[in-house]
Amino acid sequence: MRSMQQVYIPKERVDELKKRKEFVERVEKECSCSVKFGVGNYLDLVGDAYGEYTAKNILFAFGRGFDERTALRLLEDKYYLSTIDLMQIFKNKNRMHEIKARIIGVNGKTKRYIETVSSAHLSIYGGTVCIIGDMKAVHEAEAAIKTLINGGSHRKAYERLEAQHRSDKSL
Repeated sequence: MRSMQQVYIPKERVDELKKRKEFVERVEKECSCSVKFGVGNYLDLVGDAYGEYTAKNILFAFGRGFDERTALRLLEDKYYLSTIDLMQIFKNKNRMHEIKARIIGVNGKTKRYIETVSSAHLSIYGGTVCIIGDMKAVHEAEAAIKTLINGGSHRKAYERLEAQHRSDKSL
């Protein structure tokens, strides 16, 4: 049964995607679906439901700032994509920018630390924070990010991240 889904990607990432024909072809091949550049910033996906779902996640991840290699990890069953929409949480754009800055940290230090401890991949793009990793890694990264979003200190975020990491290791 053929269906059709659409995925929204910001204009500058659509323009970038158009330059990466091999990447789009790989998504089509691996997901057994076709990808067409639709109206505006939308991509149209046609295939079976699971293929479309996987392609949608990969292309959405690329659209949210991940590189091709990281986005393609979503082809593996053990990898997940989690999205935190900061624009839904913070109606004030200045506050949203402050939170994004806190998640990134000075010279990217906080982002790198979260990625190193959790082994997740983070992308802070537009009004979103996206995480790709196995379930454990996503859970650990979310613990630190949510601490920062809720106004906790970097120290508290790191402590929660490390505690979650220790807890997940013992499972």
